[in-house]
Amino acid sequence: MIRIKNWQDYEKYKNLAEEDREKFWQIEADSFQWKKKYDKVTSGDFNDLDIKWFTNGKLNITENCLDRHLAENGNKTAIHFEPNDISKKESYSLTYKELHQKVCQFSNALDSLGIQKGDRVCLYMSLVPELLIAVLACARVGAIHSVIFGGFSALAIADRIKDCNAKWMITNDSGFRGAKEITLKKTIDEALTQCSNIEKVIVFKNTGSEVNWVEGRDFWWHDAVEGKALTHEAVEMDSEDTLFILYTSGSTGKPKGLVHTTAGYMVYAAYSFRNVFQYNPEDIFWCTADIGWITGHSYLSYGPLLNGAIQVMFEGVPNFPDASRFWQICDKYKVSHFYTAPTAIRALKKLGNSFVEKCSLNSLKVLGSVGEPIDEEAWHWYNETIGKKKCSIVDTWWQTETGGIMISPLAGITKTKPAFATYPLPGIFPQLVDKDGKEITDSNTNGSLCMKKTWPSIARTVYGNHDRYREVYFSTFVGKYFTGDGSFRNEDGFYRITGRVDDVVNVSGHRIGTAEVESVINNLSFVVETAIIGFPHEIKGTCLAAFVILNKEVEKEEVINQIKKEVTEQIGSFAKPEKIILVTDLPKTRSGKIMRRILRKLLEGEYNSIGDTSTLLNPDIVEEIKQKVMQE
Repeated sequence: MIRIKNWQDYEKYKNLAEEDREKFWQIEADSFQWKKKYDKVTSGDFNDLDIKWFTNGKLNITENCLDRHLAENGNKTAIHFEPNDISKKESYSLTYKELHQKVCQFSNALDSLGIQKGDRVCLYMSLVPELLIAVLACARVGAIHSVIFGGFSALAIADRIKDCNAKWMITNDSGFRGAKEITLKKTIDEALTQCSNIEKVIVFKNTGSEVNWVEGRDFWWHDAVEGKALTHEAVEMDSEDTLFILYTSGSTGKPKGLVHTTAGYMVYAAYSFRNVFQYNPEDIFWCTADIGWITGHSYLSYGPLLNGAIQVMFEGVPNFPDASRFWQICDKYKVSHFYTAPTAIRALKKLGNSFVEKCSLNSLKVLGSVGEPIDEEAWHWYNETIGKKKCSIVDTWWQTETGGIMISPLAGITKTKPAFATYPLPGIFPQLVDKDGKEITDSNTNGSLCMKKTWPSIARTVYGNHDRYREVYFSTFVGKYFTGDGSFRNEDGFYRITGRVDDVVNVSGHRIGTAEVESVINNLSFVVETAIIGFPHEIKGTCLAAFVILNKEVEKEEVINQIKKEVTEQIGSFAKPEKIILVTDLPKTRSGKIMRRILRKLLEGEYNSIGDTSTLLNPDIVEEIKQKVMQE
């Protein structure tokens, strides 16, 4: 097991990974339980894209998350669950033994319903322990889980179900987020009218709300587990068997199902959690992310459990019943490690310090940031107001595709600088390249962020479309993994992520493909063409603006309402454009390419740095759009 305890350790392991990468990862992999040890550490590269890690190893990830802790730490707390509203539902805790029993019991239920190794199971639930239990039970029986974030629309759910050809769905009756009830089962029922894959739906009774019922298709969770044994032998998986599929937005409109395999993902999730957060056995870890995103997979579902951690799981939102809720929970459970998104930090900062000052926060040691680059102002508030200048801040950069944190300070070890993700973890090999793919070695320069070598938790493919995998990640710079992000590297070698360089926008930590939103709006009968642009927002980091050309006279208010309604129904409310600007044309090159750079500068008020527009097909449109933007 690799445990980096100081800067000397960092340099030692960094050098080892550079000199003998296989030995480095073997040290980490050999700390886990294997049903059969692997034959070879790694093979394949960014040219052949036949990437394998821990070849021919046999294991089950849940034995490493649960079973191996039982002998010495079975009575140790695994989960402290904090409900959305403690006046309606009690908080409670589960030990590793109790969690193991619940996972085994639900695994037996899955067996009895006919779910087998390799079957795809979609999950659409609120953030309750049963979601984690279901994820682990899928892994235990060898089924492939695909968690869909509880904010997605019925159409977006149906698209994902069809893409992975799932036969099974697990959901809640409904869930709560603050004062709002989310009718999850109702949304699933609507989604299933648009796809015919799903044979059975398991429903966890979370709120007791009435739901429509389809006999023969729908099963209550409590009925499925009744009388089932509390033990279950974990199914043997190959190292390269698929563990889960997780969908992320793409620049071409259709979401991509990223495939993560069992052993490599396990090894890297455990390694990165332990070392980035510098977690010790009695620390209390809290990742606020939903399991519907990769952060909730790696640093709520798997990373903490693989390390035998104690963690908090919270069903609600940070401002209910008031904006002190996060900080009250930190005090209640004596949270030592807190991991959240810059969007939440900015939103809470805006509400003032009075909500923080009523809480002590004395237990905090490490503060993490995830989902997007954290700006300097938010970093300082996080450090000073929440951390009292005594906590380590880890500004983590990684992606759904990477499976785990790639560039980040190691808490209390790496020197930090606001808004910089600092150094790569040992075993990770980033580089900056210019537009021609040539490596940039100078300091204080910008470039496209790429990876030179594979790592254990890299997504192996896009489900059902390996050509798309190659095209999206490996065609821009041959022989390298292109992250899609730009980065600045300073004289100390610190990396600062400067944002997406493709047409994917990060809104409140949610990656949204602009083409996906444009496609929805363009399908409206009164729309000719749309350009979606991301622009700065003080809370969300980035918001969407829609520049829309209409084909007939329609009331502006009607247009705005219909666009927002359609985007909400087909993707989700988080993808709604913040601004909708009606225009007669868009700035285009003579080949018809929309000049999004110009639209972005107009949105940001940079009217004097637009550059030469004389080569545009329609240069006069820039002034018209400028006037429209100024009126917003």
